[in-house]
Amino acid sequence: MTTHLAPLSNALTTVGRPKDLVKRAAILQAAKDLFLRLGYEGSSMDAIAAEAKVSKLTVYSHFNDKESLFAASIASHCVNQLPTSIFDLPESMPIMDVLNQVAHRFQSMINSQEAIEWYRLMVTIAVQHPERTRLFYDAGPQRTHNEMARLLEQAHQQGKLEIPEPMLAAEYFLSSFTGCSHLQKILGVGREETNTRDSYVREVVKRFIRAYQV
Repeated sequence: MTTHLAPLSNALTTVGRPKDLVKRAAILQAAKDLFLRLGYEGSSMDAIAAEAKVSKLTVYSHFNDKESLFAASIASHCVNQLPTSIFDLPESMPIMDVLNQVAHRFQSMINSQEAIEWYRLMVTIAVQHPERTRLFYDAGPQRTHNEMARLLEQAHQQGKLEIPEPMLAAEYFLSSFTGCSHLQKILGVGREETNTRDSYVREVVKRFIRAYQV
């Protein structure tokens, strides 16, 4: 079975010869810091260049405009927390091991302070600037959803799970970690309960495998 998955965001790639990766990383970090601290409108390319200690020309050599830099700064956070390789499924690896690893990393990522601040920022600009929340969604949540579906399609093809609709199953799996406790964290009304996270991950993975077992 072949499922047509949406292509991954190309926010982390640029056309042309390789650039200075150290400067690129500094630009992305500076962009993330300023976007979260000052918002989209309050963060200029000049300010980002100054924060990264590079020239404005260097910033534009890596990113065409502020929108592409905005998307790349979001995508870089997701890639650092959930690299593409984590969604690969070797034939010899039990599906439970991979799902547990992805679940732990995903849960940790969405509950990180940086992710929470991104969510809050997106809510504040969603009505007036939906095009920016679309950039955020495509570079972050959509990218993760696509990669999760790719993992589940591998599991289906290898006969480890029976998943005819990997995109739907991916949403089911990932949404298990964005319930009440996650909302409480976004709203700042919940208590940190890290001692229950491991048991919750195990329960989610166990129920997921039970639902899609061959």
